[in-house]
Amino acid sequence: MMEKMFRKKCKAVLLLAALFSTGVYAAGPGRPVKGGITYWLTKSDQSVLFAKQPAGLTFKAGSNAYPTIEVNAGQTYQEIDGFGYALTGGSATLIHALSPEKQDALLKELFLTSGNNIGVSYLRVTIGASDLSDTTFTYDEMPAGQTDTALAHFSIERDGQDVIPVLKKILALNPAIKILGSPWTAPTWMKTNNSFKGGSLKPEYYGVYARYFVKYIQAMQAAGITIDAITPQNEPLHGGNVPSMVMQPAEQADFIANHLGPAFKAAGIKTKIIIYDHNADRPDYPITVLDNPAARQYIDGSAFHLYGGPITALGKVHDAYPRKHIYFTEQWVGAPGTFNKNLQWHVSTLIIGATRNWSRNVIEWNLAADPRYKPHTQGGCTQCVGAVTIGGNNQVTRNVGYYIIAHAAKFVRPGSIRIGSNVPGQLNNVAFKTPDGKRVLIVINDGSAAQTFNIRFNNKIATTSLDSGAVATYVW
Repeated sequence: MMEKMFRKKCKAVLLLAALFSTGVYAAGPGRPVKGGITYWLTKSDQSVLFAKQPAGLTFKAGSNAYPTIEVNAGQTYQEIDGFGYALTGGSATLIHALSPEKQDALLKELFLTSGNNIGVSYLRVTIGASDLSDTTFTYDEMPAGQTDTALAHFSIERDGQDVIPVLKKILALNPAIKILGSPWTAPTWMKTNNSFKGGSLKPEYYGVYARYFVKYIQAMQAAGITIDAITPQNEPLHGGNVPSMVMQPAEQADFIANHLGPAFKAAGIKTKIIIYDHNADRPDYPITVLDNPAARQYIDGSAFHLYGGPITALGKVHDAYPRKHIYFTEQWVGAPGTFNKNLQWHVSTLIIGATRNWSRNVIEWNLAADPRYKPHTQGGCTQCVGAVTIGGNNQVTRNVGYYIIAHAAKFVRPGSIRIGSNVPGQLNNVAFKTPDGKRVLIVINDGSAAQTFNIRFNNKIATTSLDSGAVATYVW
């Protein structure tokens, strides 16, 4: 008899523990209550900026005539790696120049998830200079007419000034953050035109350039920074930037198949190789590279920007090679711009559109700029608005890119899985299940008027509304 009673008590305790862990019953302050939804809101007129709403929503039985977003946790898609920004050389310089107290406060706000912090979980860094560095450089430049095929002069010392110190502080806050590295150009002595702008990689230097990547990854690792993935070339079809380099699809396939992939394998490097890293108007580029079986064995997936083409092109590349991953690695906010239009387009097209088309991440360009959109190279982007503006006297201003990423990064943590949801009318949305079992629904009202609607989950509904252009993240 005693043994039976003991077993019953054990079962009861285990059942209660399960209910608490799933949030069916509240377990103290801050725990979800039965049927409860918390949500964060940003309005297009900036009257509300990523603010947790004081009144939660509750799932109830019933029905009404309002449009309904039905969230289906049984329908699963891709895993999510994270959301974030490009930490350009210029971004790192501005952040590193802040006072220690202001720098620490900003980095905590960006990279932690507690309180009002936004939880950035993915970064893109540049391998050498980008156009948002203060000057052009690579890790192995040589005087005119000289080469360094042994890479004896290779050094990431330049990154040690700002990029590496800032990355180390970020990693102290979030050791699991994923970092993608992308080069804007190879060292100029490896190129057909010996210039930072345009030109192509000479075939005789393919092997040397592959070792350049190996040395970069090893040097960063020695500094305590793991590079999770690289792309062989930023915007390989755009030779007009400073710096830049053209790499046609057949060239990229050759470089990966016969040089970069084997070099990584020989060095025991696990860093992912992600191809293309350019606009969605040329899905044939990544497909052509993936069509090469010798290259394909080394490739994790394809990366996209959206300065051309439809976001649905990402889905087409996924359909062609469903075992290869999809990434979204860059989109700028251009000055002067308007908050409402940028908020609506970026959330609807990227945070929602890219992830609904199989992307594992969304990266905005770029993290920080000064009030004059500097630093940048001569010939680089002169109107790139940072997610934050860093001015004199340690002033930090949060711009639209900050709020775009915040609505996803804080809640859709790495390891989350996209789940099913329908799109009624102009209530564009995407849903996820997080590693701790919560559901996250990001909704933007793309219509011209306020809209009342339902969220349906497990045959119960919660009714809410959004103003035109407003975005909300619902969590339960």
